[in-house]
Amino acid sequence: MPDQQPSSLNQNQQDYDYSLENWKNDEKSGFEFVNLVGQLYYDKSIELTIFQSQLIDRSSSVILKKHSHSLSVIKQALRIQDSVMLSRELMMMDLPPSRIDIGRLNREWTQERDKYPDARAYLEDKLKDLIGKKVNYDKPVDVVIYGFGRIGRLMTRELIIQGNGTQLNVKAIVTRGNSAEEIIKRASLFKNDSIHGPFRGVVTEDVENKTLTINGHVVKMIAANSPEEIDYEAEGIQDALLIDSTGVWTKREDLGRHLKAKGISKVLLTAPAKGDVPNIVYGVNHDDSTIDYSSEKIYSAASCTTNAIVPVLHILENKLGIDKGHIETIHAYTNDQNLTDNYHRKPRRGRSAPINMVLTSTGAASAAAKAIPSLKGKLTANAVRVPIPNVSLAIISLTIKRSISVEEVIEILREAALKGRLVEQIRFSASTEAVSTDFIGDSCAGIFDAPATLVSADGKSIILYVWYDNEFGYTIQVIRLAKLIAGVQWYTYY
Repeated sequence: MPDQQPSSLNQNQQDYDYSLENWKNDEKSGFEFVNLVGQLYYDKSIELTIFQSQLIDRSSSVILKKHSHSLSVIKQALRIQDSVMLSRELMMMDLPPSRIDIGRLNREWTQERDKYPDARAYLEDKLKDLIGKKVNYDKPVDVVIYGFGRIGRLMTRELIIQGNGTQLNVKAIVTRGNSAEEIIKRASLFKNDSIHGPFRGVVTEDVENKTLTINGHVVKMIAANSPEEIDYEAEGIQDALLIDSTGVWTKREDLGRHLKAKGISKVLLTAPAKGDVPNIVYGVNHDDSTIDYSSEKIYSAASCTTNAIVPVLHILENKLGIDKGHIETIHAYTNDQNLTDNYHRKPRRGRSAPINMVLTSTGAASAAAKAIPSLKGKLTANAVRVPIPNVSLAIISLTIKRSISVEEVIEILREAALKGRLVEQIRFSASTEAVSTDFIGDSCAGIFDAPATLVSADGKSIILYVWYDNEFGYTIQVIRLAKLIAGVQWYTYY
C-alpha cells in the first residue's frame, strides 16, 4: 500500500482537529446549559426536559447525547448552543412554575426563527399561555412513603431529586422496623442500587432521632405493624398523601385503614386495585369525568405493564380502531419470585427466577379495558417472567378495523411521542440495535421500538414491541399521578 501524500495527511489532521474543537465547544456549552437547568429549577421552579427526558442532575455529556439523539427521532439535529441561548431568555421571563420541553422549543426555533425578530419574541409567542400565570396551590404537600422496597426507594429518590420544596415533600418512610441497624441497612439500600446505580446525592443517618437526611430533606423513619397505629401529626405531618408501595392491601376498605391515621388525607397505591378504586393510567384516563379529585381519597396507579401498553393502545384505538388483540409481556423477574426453587402460592412462580423463563398470568388486558372501556372483551394477555432484573417488553398483537402500512403505524406513534397529551408516556426508538438495558432509567411509561413493527400483507394485523423500565418508568408515572392527586401540578409546554 503506497504511503499517503503529505497533503492527504495534513487534511486528515485538520479534519481531526476541527472535529475535536467542535466537540470541546459543544461540551463547554453543555456545562453552561447544566448550570442554567439548575438555576431555572431552583430559582424559578422551571424544569426543563428534552423530549420528556429528564435534565435535572444530568452531566454535560449526557445532555449532548440527548441533543444528538434527536436526529433519529425528529430527523433534525439540535444545537446545544440554541438550547443555551433559549434558556438564558427563559431566566428573564415572567413564567410560573412549569415543565418546559427545551427540545420542542429548540426544534421549533430552528424551523421558525425567520418569523421572529429575536429569540425573546419567539418565546413570548410560544409561551404566551404561561406568561404571568400563578399556580393554583399555596404550599407543597407532605408525602409519606409506606413500604421501602424497589418502588418505595425509587419513589423517594426521585421525589428528593425533583424536590425543590415546592410540590411534594417526603416527610416520612414507614417500614416494619426502625432499629439503628435497620435504619443503617435501609439507608445503604437507598444509596446503592444494583440496577439504577448510586443515589446522586448525600444521605446521612441519625439513628438516635430515627431520621435520614437526604439532600437536605429530613425524613422520619417510622416503624409500624398496621396503618392505623401511626400518629403522623405528632411528627409534624399534616394532610399528607400516603403512597403505599407494599402491595399488601388492594381493596378500598383495606387501603382506607391509612386514612384512620392522624395526618393522612389521601392514599395512592402503586399496584392494581380491586373493586371501585379508580385505576388510573396518567395521560390516558386521569381526567375521566367520573373521578372527583376533590372528594375521592383512595387511588391506584395500576401496574407497570398497564402503564406501558395503555397509552399505545389508546392511540391505536382512536386512530385505527381495534377489533381484538393479545398482549404478551416478557417481564423481568421481581421480588415476588424465588431465588431458588421453593414453595409459592401461585403456579410456576416457585421455580428459580434467575435460571428459568416462567409462564405466568397478568391482569394487563382487564386493566387496559378499565382505562379504555371500548376495549372491554377485546384483549387477552399473558406474561413470561425472564432471568433479567429490570426492563420488560410488551408484544402487542392487534387486529385493526382498516388496512395500514408499516410506515403509517410508525408515523402515528412517532407523532404521538412528539406532540399531544401522551408525550410523557410514549418514547419513540428508531434504533435497530436497541436491547433491554438501553432503557434502564427511561422516564416514559413505554418505549415504542419502531424498527421491530410488523404488519400483515392485508394490513389488518399489526405487531408492536413496547419496552418499559418496569421500575423507574412506572415510578415516574406514579409521581405524575401523585402531583395531580395532591393538587400541586405545574404548567407545561410540551
